Amino acid sequence: MSIPPTIVAFTRDTWKWEWIQLMKGLAPADKEGNYKRVPSQKNNAHIQHPETLVNRSKNELPFLIIGRSCPWAHRTWLVYILRGLQNNIDLKLATPDPQGGRWLIEPNFMGCKTLLELYKLCRTPPSHRATVPTIIDPKPKGKNNPELLGNESAQLIKMLNDWPVKSNAINLFPKGIQDEIKQCSELMQSSINDGVYRCGFARTQKAYEDASSELFHSLSLIEKKLSKQGPWICGDTLTLADIMLFPTLIRWESVYAPLFKCSAKPLWAFPKIWEWRKTFFSIPGVKNTCDANVWRRDYFGALFPLNPSNIIPNGPNIENIVNSLAPYTR
Repeated sequence: MSIPPTIVAFTRDTWKWEWIQLMKGLAPADKEGNYKRVPSQKNNAHIQHPETLVNRSKNELPFLIIGRSCPWAHRTWLVYILRGLQNNIDLKLATPDPQGGRWLIEPNFMGCKTLLELYKLCRTPPSHRATVPTIIDPKPKGKNNPELLGNESAQLIKMLNDWPVKSNAINLFPKGIQDEIKQCSELMQSSINDGVYRCGFARTQKAYEDASSELFHSLSLIEKKLSKQGPWICGDTLTLADIMLFPTLIRWESVYAPLFKCSAKPLWAFPKIWEWRKTFFSIPGVKNTCDANVWRRDYFGALFPLNPSNIIPNGPNIENIVNSLAPYTR
């Protein structure tokens, strides 16, 4: 039995209206349908009294809270691993609660079940959204309550790069190329890191086309840069610029291409980027921060307006994705 055209048209119009209402809560947009990320209430990430951090007991260490699926938290996790901060900062895992729209802390920590409760314990202003990544000092000097040291990823990766350690650790923001690192980071943040979300959360065809065009143009610029001065984005040295880009590109085939429609070109169409990602993934410790199955579960399972069926697709594990041969090499 066929469905009457009037019912089909009514259903389309109703669903479109409901979709727009859902998108208003998920991803604010301007009048042209371009996704506009809500500005974060920057907490000016800082290290107060760094001399007190080196000799802290295990129970008094500041802690970094991350979510495995969050690309912004992934940045901080990478710096944490690459600089060997395991003895200087404790790592806590928060898990998303799509139904409640919050981050859960399991097991409970400092009497808190959610990240929001922990923010309140730190007496953080209500204007600060409870997001990951977050660094909290449980025993700040001269204070009786825990202190939020920062929750803006671009600030936190710099802070973690400056974190006092007893042994030598890699410097991801070396003098001499800091301006270049900043320029690359600004390009990637707006058009690639945020660009994939502007594709996925676009409300109109034009908004999507504009975001996609800018995204792939910027990838072409990175490809040219790697061709001229690789193996890393800023030359011979691994830097914060690489840290900024990796979490986005490692999620490409699992999430951003299929769910966010970042599909104008496959990533292997950029040979230097393809090799760069493989090289980064091979760094000891990096593989353990990557889990495509978790990413698919959390993105496809949580973003109902983009995946109303709630069906979570199967897919290869991250090692198979990264280490697969591009068609041009076969």
